[in-house]
Amino acid sequence: MAGKKRKEKPAPPQHRVALDADDSVVSKKRARPPKHHQSGDELISSDLSSKILKEAINQQKEILQEAEEENRTPFSAVSVDPSVASDSDAEDAGAFDDFSETQSQYDVDEVEIDEEDEKLLAAFMSTKTGPQPTLADIIIQRIKEKEAEVTSERPLPKLDSNIIDLYKGVGKLLSRYTNGKIPKAFKHIPAIELWEDVLYLTEPENWSPNAMFQATKIFSSNLSVKKAQRFYTLVLLPRVREDIRKNKRLHFALYQALKKSLYKPAAFFKGVLLPLCQSGTCTLREAVIIGSIIQKVSIPPLHSSAALMKLAELEYCGTTSYFIKLFLDKKYALPYRVLDAVVAHFMRFLDDTRIMPVIWHQSLLAFVQRYKNELNKEQKDDLHRLIQYQKHHLVTPEIRRELKNSRNRGEEDDRMSICAPFSVINKPIEEDRWDFPEVPMEED
Repeated sequence: MAGKKRKEKPAPPQHRVALDADDSVVSKKRARPPKHHQSGDELISSDLSSKILKEAINQQKEILQEAEEENRTPFSAVSVDPSVASDSDAEDAGAFDDFSETQSQYDVDEVEIDEEDEKLLAAFMSTKTGPQPTLADIIIQRIKEKEAEVTSERPLPKLDSNIIDLYKGVGKLLSRYTNGKIPKAFKHIPAIELWEDVLYLTEPENWSPNAMFQATKIFSSNLSVKKAQRFYTLVLLPRVREDIRKNKRLHFALYQALKKSLYKPAAFFKGVLLPLCQSGTCTLREAVIIGSIIQKVSIPPLHSSAALMKLAELEYCGTTSYFIKLFLDKKYALPYRVLDAVVAHFMRFLDDTRIMPVIWHQSLLAFVQRYKNELNKEQKDDLHRLIQYQKHHLVTPEIRRELKNSRNRGEEDDRMSICAPFSVINKPIEEDRWDFPEVPMEED
């Protein structure tokens, strides 16, 4: 209630201490024995104190030296091109997440490769060309041109000794790399002006397949088209061909690296596909493996059209027909200039006395099936003359049938108007809405 007063709690009883009582009763802390460091007034000797000061000074010097080394990067002796400089942390290659131990190699056993076809294609290979040039060959030749006397088999470029030691260590790490992060020093290579010389120090021919995949991701993202083309031609392509030659198949990580290289289609065609066909030594197995990537990955039509035109103009190698067929099967709307180049490519074999491989006839059939209505009358007459000399008992009749049942370039397809006049097609259907059929009813 409002009128009631709160009850006051009684105060706790206070213990009274006599005035003449001992001080130990009031404070128990004074009764405790003193600690060990409080027991005496011993001082550190002068010899020991001088040693401690010397160690402290040495530690301080080491800390300052480490701070100076961190501020002074090993790239101070190498000029950096600002046009290609990029933030390495933003483009982190990360771990090799796409790799699976159970899927360590890309197996091409599913693709049937006939031995007779391989022998027939071998007759069209060039025997005058040498091995595929690598980055090491280019750098060694460049060093030999500048220096008359070169004693070692693998000479070193004229760079700072710290950079040489650094990237030699990076190369040793990449030779046994399987998973994890890539050293940051390696990610700086695309931003260095002399990136080829620095990359040569890491010995790319000894990289593990997983390291090649990570390197392809970094270089395809950070290099320009021309520099990426150099990397594909001098590093990636020789490694892929060597792996196929040794193992008769391609390692899964290298297969993924080829797929990543299509991040820049122009660099892929100029650095991988065209040099492979220009070498004149491309085997059917190499064509099937690399062609499977072209078949699976979506490529812009303009890049594909330019690549098809270049393939048609190259000196013929047996596997060139396989790549031409792959681009034709993508069913792009090709410019007339490209179609004319493909027709001229096939007409080069009008007077050829060699027996053409089956893939050549198949590529011609694919071309006629896809673009028969985009050819003019003269081109069709030329193809008719061609198939009279270059024949295949199964494919040639199909080519002749496709050419016969087609229209010429620029003509309209009027077969629908011949079969069914517009008056019949557009005639409305008249219905009587009151004319219902009789519905039988069951009796109850």
